[in-house]
Amino acid sequence: MPVVEVDEKAASYPGLRASIVFGRASEAEAEVRAALEAGDVPVQIVQDGLIPAMDVVGEKYSTGEFFVPEMLTAARAMKHCMAVLEPLLAAGGRSTAGRIVLGTVKGDIHDIGKNIVSTMLQGGGFEVHDLGVDVPTERFVEVVGEERPDILGLSALLTTTMPVMKKVIAALEQAGLRDGVKVMVGGAPLTSGYAEAIGADAYAAHAGLATAQAKELVGHAGRRAGGSAG
Repeated sequence: MPVVEVDEKAASYPGLRASIVFGRASEAEAEVRAALEAGDVPVQIVQDGLIPAMDVVGEKYSTGEFFVPEMLTAARAMKHCMAVLEPLLAAGGRSTAGRIVLGTVKGDIHDIGKNIVSTMLQGGGFEVHDLGVDVPTERFVEVVGEERPDILGLSALLTTTMPVMKKVIAALEQAGLRDGVKVMVGGAPLTSGYAEAIGADAYAAHAGLATAQAKELVGHAGRRAGGSAG
């Protein structure tokens, strides 16, 4: 694994941040439990520990210092932490960066990239509703109508399934839902030009950019979990 510099003097929760960045899941979970026992509130641990750590992971991936294996181990460590914190955050009605519905389009069963994006988004403070793979267009429309998310994330790894993204956007327009949700697309065969051509609002070239793109789309405004936008 590449060497990662972590400023333990300047950063809050240095041990937790380092454990997540280096993918040490058991150590990261222990750091979270220790912080809770010390009286720290869950949202503080997420905002000052988990989110900055996942930001570092995203940056390292963007610059080529991290690759998919490092992303996966960091994501696993973050999930261990969230398993401890989620029940406490839900009970407290935490504020989130926004709500995202995410899925791989119909005809495509690839999910590694989507799963990494989902974890990165959660690490970035978003509430993520992951619909999985091979998701029918009507299912995306149904969930957008029910959940009223800030962002709909569409993933495709096959060139043959890329056109489904345009169908989803068209279906949202037909259902009168398009103006109420931002659409972000991603996947290996996609380009920013293709995203623009099908009417998407944003394109994430890789998982390391997804959280930054999502925050830009929602204008960095938080919302209450389970609440409405705005």
